[in-house]
Amino acid sequence: MRYFLALWAAPLVLFWGWYFLSLNDMNFGYLFLSRQVHDFAFQMYGNVLGIDPGLIPGLVFRACVFDTLIIAAIWAFRRRRGIMNWWNTRRRWRAIVRRPAAGPALPGE
Repeated sequence: MRYFLALWAAPLVLFWGWYFLSLNDMNFGYLFLSRQVHDFAFQMYGNVLGIDPGLIPGLVFRACVFDTLIIAAIWAFRRRRGIMNWWNTRRRWRAIVRRPAAGPALPGE
């Protein structure tokens, strides 16, 4: 599962890192981080898909969120016993903390 998460996270980090660096034209002397390459890439994808290039980052973001939810569901399914044990322990602990203290009531002054 560790390798699966790494293979999922690496492209996201690379894409969003490139996207925000090139969007803000922080190129550090590299051509592929320039704003011109950013605009060219999204214009090319917009022409191929037949949509406005400004919509593509939002579509990619929604796809990343959807993929993240699927990965989280798979992870939670694999760890369901541990999650249930944690949840039940937490509920029992809260019930103990909220229970009033037993003992004689002290007279009020």
